Amino acid sequence: MKKLLLFISISILIISCNQKQETKLASTKFSAEEKIDSTQIKTIFNSALTESKSYEWLRDLTQNIGGRLSGSPEAQQAVEWGEKLMNEVGLDSVWLQPVMVPHWVRGEKEVATYTTNGVQKNVPICALGFSIATPKNGVLAEVLEVKSLEEAAALGNKMKGKIVFFNRPFDNTLINTFKAYGGCVDQRVRGATVCGEFGAKGVIVRSMTNAIDDYPHTGTMSYGDLPEEKHIPTAAISSRAANILSDDLKANPNLKFYFKQSCKNLPDAPSFNVVGEIKGSETPENIFVVGGHLDSWDLGEGAHDDGTGIVQSLEVAYLFKKNNIKPKNTLRVVFFMNEENGTRGAKKYAELAKLNKENHIGGIESDAGGHTPRGFSIDANTVNTKLLQSWKKLLSPYGLHDLDKGGSGADIGPLKGENVTLVGYRPDSQRYFDYHHTSTDTFDKVNKRELELGSASMTSLIYLMDKYLYSNTPVKL
Repeated sequence: MKKLLLFISISILIISCNQKQETKLASTKFSAEEKIDSTQIKTIFNSALTESKSYEWLRDLTQNIGGRLSGSPEAQQAVEWGEKLMNEVGLDSVWLQPVMVPHWVRGEKEVATYTTNGVQKNVPICALGFSIATPKNGVLAEVLEVKSLEEAAALGNKMKGKIVFFNRPFDNTLINTFKAYGGCVDQRVRGATVCGEFGAKGVIVRSMTNAIDDYPHTGTMSYGDLPEEKHIPTAAISSRAANILSDDLKANPNLKFYFKQSCKNLPDAPSFNVVGEIKGSETPENIFVVGGHLDSWDLGEGAHDDGTGIVQSLEVAYLFKKNNIKPKNTLRVVFFMNEENGTRGAKKYAELAKLNKENHIGGIESDAGGHTPRGFSIDANTVNTKLLQSWKKLLSPYGLHDLDKGGSGADIGPLKGENVTLVGYRPDSQRYFDYHHTSTDTFDKVNKRELELGSASMTSLIYLMDKYLYSNTPVKL
């Protein structure tokens, strides 16, 4: 009986909390116009949570096409998929923007091993994008462990003939895991530039994640201005393997590490941005962009990075049409190509916008995963930043509490201007780097409701931006 009474009490408490959340909007003091906006935003969320298309679009993209590295056949399939889908949604016009993109291929599955105390250990490893291959028989050398580019550079010629192991982990005291990523990623991007200069035989890098697991994370690296003869093979090993290797090096500093990869860079390949729009009803010459990147790394299915951003961006247009919201300004959805290893699509889009004298007054990008919405980061002038922040009481009932100044996104960033208001959609970041650039970035890791909440969040902000945001002195790109 006591257990039953406890269960009933807890149930009543939960119901009460839910009722308080539902009545929160009603108790907030709104002006007459804000009441209209509040009702419209509630309608948007209701539609997204009951009539959404994004989850099934994502299933189709990830399960039937999969990883979509620029220049690959899968990337071309995704372009055709995106064009067809935009037409099915009923956008006023849909077109493809040609762009030449890098074409790097991974080749055969990479292999890595080392032996210590008579025990051979296999190491989860993957080549980094733009890396060259190892020699046909692989690379075998002693290992020098470092924590930073500066520490590696200080070794100078001691690196010659060695494999340099960058092992700086995420700072897990940082709540925003993107900041932790930003604090480590330089070793992945520039490690080969520093070490190739001094004749190292190769570079291996701890994977960019706060998780401790057996999945290596790929990503872009660069040789900077190094001459071709100084280019060295570069790969990432899993975080758990990095910890184990570090311990084994302390016990046996002279152990030799072996790895083999057959990746290569091919000539640039033709591809496309996929673009569709709903024409503005009052000022169609003003354009809001909503987008994400269509390409992904090849190890997984490109679900969180950035399949979720793609389907959420199109769902903004779908929800506008579903709820008969006629934008005053033109609403343009863009599936950008080649964000992962070059941002060629973003640069081409901005180049054509300038050439065609288009007036972009704002945009939003979704490229931070499909997890629970937390808010938006705002890259705008002071007046427009304060305007967006004034909408917090309309957005906070839906968990959108963060409206802070910050970056927007790699693909809409080239549109930046004094009177262009750019926004990055910011979901919860805690699980994102479990999947980022790995074989585990698959459809089953995306929660349907979280994805739909993200679509509704983006649509609500664009609704408000379209209604209230004006560029009084437009700056042409």
